[in-house]
Amino acid sequence: MDDVEEQDNFPVEGNKKGRRRGGGGDDETDGLTCSERMHMSISRWMLPEDLRETYMDRANCFPPPIFIILVSIGELAVFIYYAVWKPQKQWITLGTGILNSPLTYNPRFRQEAWRFLSYMFVHAGVEHILGNLIMQLLLGIPLELVHKGFEVGMVYMCGVLAGSLASSIFDPCSALVGASGGVYALMGGYFMNAVVNFREMFPLLGIFRIAAIVIIVVVDVGFAVYRRFIIHDHGMSVSFVAHIGGGVAGMSIGYVFFSNYNQKLLRNPLFWMCIVGYIVFILFAVVFNIFLSQANNPFCY
Repeated sequence: MDDVEEQDNFPVEGNKKGRRRGGGGDDETDGLTCSERMHMSISRWMLPEDLRETYMDRANCFPPPIFIILVSIGELAVFIYYAVWKPQKQWITLGTGILNSPLTYNPRFRQEAWRFLSYMFVHAGVEHILGNLIMQLLLGIPLELVHKGFEVGMVYMCGVLAGSLASSIFDPCSALVGASGGVYALMGGYFMNAVVNFREMFPLLGIFRIAAIVIIVVVDVGFAVYRRFIIHDHGMSVSFVAHIGGGVAGMSIGYVFFSNYNQKLLRNPLFWMCIVGYIVFILFAVVFNIFLSQANNPFCY
C-alpha cells in the first residue's frame, strides 16, 4: 500500500523542515499554519517520534476522512429512522422495532448474510449511538488523516464482521445491534500501537492514552454485560461479545495497519499471519454456524 509510501521523503524547503524538527517545544510550532499545527498534534497522538517528520512532510487533508464520516452519518440516519418514523416507547432502551429490523443480526435469520455487517447501523438507544459516534469520530478521524480511508475502513469492517461472527459462536442465541465491533477494532489497533511505541511517546501522553482506553473498555463492556445478564428485558437478549471480537480483531489486524506507516504491508510477515488467522477464523465461524450452532435449536429462543 503503497509504493508512494515507500519513496523517500518528499523534498521540502529547509526552513520549513527545520521548523518541524524537535522534541515538542513551543518554538517548534512558530510560523506554522493552523493546518500544520493540527497535523503536528495528530502526529504526536498517532505516530512514534521517528515517523512524525515523514508524516509532516506529506500531511494534508486530501482525501478527507470520508469513510468514518460517511459511516457515522449512515448510522445516525438509521437511528433517526427508527426513532422518528417508527417510534419506540422510549429512546433510551431497546424496542421491538429494532429487533425486527432487517438490518439487525438475528440468529434466527443467519442465512441472510448481510446481517453480519448491517447490524452496525442499528443502535439500541440514545446513549448507545452517542457513545459509538463520539468514540469513532474522535479516534477514527485522526487515524484516517494519518493512515487514510482504506486502512481505517478495513480495520473497522474487519471488527464489525469479527464481532458478529464471535457473537454467533460464543453467544449464539442473542441478537446483535450497534457499531461496537468496528469501534473496538479502532480502539484495539490504537491501544496496541500506544503500548508498543510507549517509550517513543511523551510519557504522560502515553500513560493517558492507555489509561483512557482501559477505563472506557472496562466501563462499556461492564455495562453491556450488566444489560445482558442482570437486566431481563422482554424479548430477545442482545449480545456483548461483539465488543470483545472487534477488540481482538483490532489488536491484530488493526495493529499491523496502524503501526506500518511508510512501509509496505505486503512484505511484512506479521501482516500475512494476521490475515491468514482472520480468514481461518471466518471459515471456522461459517462452518460452525451451518453445522454446530445452538441457534439451530428451536429451544434457543
